[in-house]
Amino acid sequence: MSLASLRRATRESVSGLPSAFWWLWISTLVNRLGAFVATFMALYLTLDRGYSASYAGLVAALHGLGGVVSSLGGGVMADRLGRRPTLLIAQLSTAFSVALLGFVTDPVAIAAVAFLVGAASNASRPAVQAMMADIVRPEDRVRAFSLNYWALNLGFAVSSMAAGLIAEASYLAGFLIEAGMTFACAIVVFVKLPESRPTRTKTAAEENVSLATVVRDRRFMALVGLSFLVALIFQQGSVGLPVAMGEAGFSPSDYGLAIAMNGILIVVLQIPVTRFIEHRDPMRLLVISSLLAGYGFGLTAFAGSVGVFALTVCVWTLAEIVNAPTQTSLVVRFSPAHGRGRYQGMYSLSWSAAALVAPLMSGLVIDHFGADWLWGVCAVVGTAAGVGYWLLMRRMPLEDKGVERSADAGHSSDRTTSV
Repeated sequence: MSLASLRRATRESVSGLPSAFWWLWISTLVNRLGAFVATFMALYLTLDRGYSASYAGLVAALHGLGGVVSSLGGGVMADRLGRRPTLLIAQLSTAFSVALLGFVTDPVAIAAVAFLVGAASNASRPAVQAMMADIVRPEDRVRAFSLNYWALNLGFAVSSMAAGLIAEASYLAGFLIEAGMTFACAIVVFVKLPESRPTRTKTAAEENVSLATVVRDRRFMALVGLSFLVALIFQQGSVGLPVAMGEAGFSPSDYGLAIAMNGILIVVLQIPVTRFIEHRDPMRLLVISSLLAGYGFGLTAFAGSVGVFALTVCVWTLAEIVNAPTQTSLVVRFSPAHGRGRYQGMYSLSWSAAALVAPLMSGLVIDHFGADWLWGVCAVVGTAAGVGYWLLMRRMPLEDKGVERSADAGHSSDRTTSV
């Protein structure tokens, strides 16, 4: 591809999106650029504070538990209070709790504040996704969610590299920098982002959307369950893969080289791949991405060198690039406009729950059966998820799938009722 073609493709990928989306995108990027704490928490507790690895694991689990709780709470807040107030509360709470975490020394206090950090930092996710669905046209949502996912990974890649340098100088500086950057995100939200929660029509007002309503939406809950399966697979890149490589005699730097392919490919390929998949049948995309994820990790059983490990990372990273924006856009399709916060909160819960279950799953399987069994389980789970997506979506109308029937299909109105 020529430079001119690349520039044209980039312009087409970012054009046509409202300015509010780009301020939300900037807020997401800045927030991830400052995400230092999750990266060096274990090192901070074991090396700087002198606590045991078991205690560090407990703190990490409490941090994840906070995210599980706030996934639903943040969704309810986004619908009741509005997207903008929820973002402000979540980001200000995150800034305060992260700064506090840098100063507390008592082990019970550290564990408690880590729970608060996990809860506060994850409470903003449903509001961000709901606001994005509010302000972006239905036909542009896959592209918008893909750009947001790209920002998340770009920010994480940069912050991961910076975290090591900052930790060498001062762990406290890392906490304070993250707190400051999160506070800057709150300022962006306060100054630049208007409230986007849809105005309720009379019909919508009469229909009360509660968490019970979400749970009773069997089609949506099936999607949440499938999302959990896929997330369980992807989590193995950070929990199962390093353990398996360590047991096979590879060093932490070898794992770093292999997993670096994940961030590099997402930054490089997310936008062009999104252009390719934007108007394609999401059922096929989700089935294919599930199989790629499962068998990408399944291939790890045959890896004997860093290069082969990196190749397997490339396979399941491609699945991640396709799955993330497609599935998030489908969640919006399944959600009533006035209940998007709760629906997005339930969807976020599937990923938070997977982050809790995946370490337990990988540890038990590796300890009792060996790493090869873990990769076999990933292949089975990926196959099950692919079959599940096919069964869920095979009889859905094209409009519900988000596929355009004709040139003017993209101008059809958004869904406003739950099925």
